[in-house]
Amino acid sequence: MRVSLELKDLAKYPFLKESQQFIGASADTLDRFLSSASGRIAVRHAMERIRISLRMVERDRDEDRIPSDSIDVKLSISGYVLARIIISCAADRALMERLVRYEAQRAFSFLLDEEDKKKVYVASSVGLDIGEPSLSVVQYVEIVAGLHEERWRLVNRDVGEGRVSVSPAEMNELLREQIRVILFRQLPLRVPEKVCSILKPQVEEIRAAYQKTILEQFGTVEEECFPPCIQALAKALTGGTNIPHSGRFALTAFLHNIGMGAAQIIELYCRAPDFDLSKTQYQVEHISGRSGTEYTAPSCAAMRTYGLCVHSDSICEKVNHPLNYYRAKKRREGKKEPTSPSD
Repeated sequence: MRVSLELKDLAKYPFLKESQQFIGASADTLDRFLSSASGRIAVRHAMERIRISLRMVERDRDEDRIPSDSIDVKLSISGYVLARIIISCAADRALMERLVRYEAQRAFSFLLDEEDKKKVYVASSVGLDIGEPSLSVVQYVEIVAGLHEERWRLVNRDVGEGRVSVSPAEMNELLREQIRVILFRQLPLRVPEKVCSILKPQVEEIRAAYQKTILEQFGTVEEECFPPCIQALAKALTGGTNIPHSGRFALTAFLHNIGMGAAQIIELYCRAPDFDLSKTQYQVEHISGRSGTEYTAPSCAAMRTYGLCVHSDSICEKVNHPLNYYRAKKRREGKKEPTSPSD
């Protein structure tokens, strides 16, 4: 399918092959580019992209201003490329996940108002045919692997002849997720050591910013603010009781989401009757995003489905997610105090 792309389209969808061809991205000349005036400007663009991805908040319309002249478009696309390079040098899957979520959401916000031909073209570039009313089971399962709402589970879908029916509105959501899946699959990039050395200050800055973001979102870990379901799982574990796999996943994801390190989480599991260090380390690192997708703790609805919702209280009635409970409880207790990374 042939579509005429404008300069601004290349900036809106920097992952397209046409965008990469436009800037002539080459690892052989990257170190020279970084030392140039344009390279330094592009690095600033990249850092701003990453900072926005860490915040993951609604952006001002000015932040979504799309350049249309050749120089600014090249800088915008270069910022996208360098952001991926910086994150790859950081070698942190959680940071990679944040960036690809931002890039997928950014592209999707433009696609919502895009003309049909271009929308279909962008979708096809990431391997999705949005003109079809269904997807193959294999492709569907791959796309929704990171979506935890009950409606996406295969058992809740209309499946026939190896295909899953999808409404037009759902196809839009799946397009956003497919962009995220494809971009995440490409990371980390194989970056020359020399380039990572040049970008070391930026890498360290982003690591510190990410830690600060986590601390600002959740503050220091306060166990008394855990929701009843998480408290029950933690108490059972430290009391020497085996908990089901769904419980371990929920507990590990929750603790990771509020900023607890892998070593601390593994230490919690030491008292489990079937504790195995190598297996526990693998599972904790997998769930926390070190070797794949960074998972979010299950919602309250999912916890009820798993039979893990216990001892509900007045706050439970007002929230739909354990993380929202934790935030609400910390606000009520007056314990949400921002802490600097050096504390």
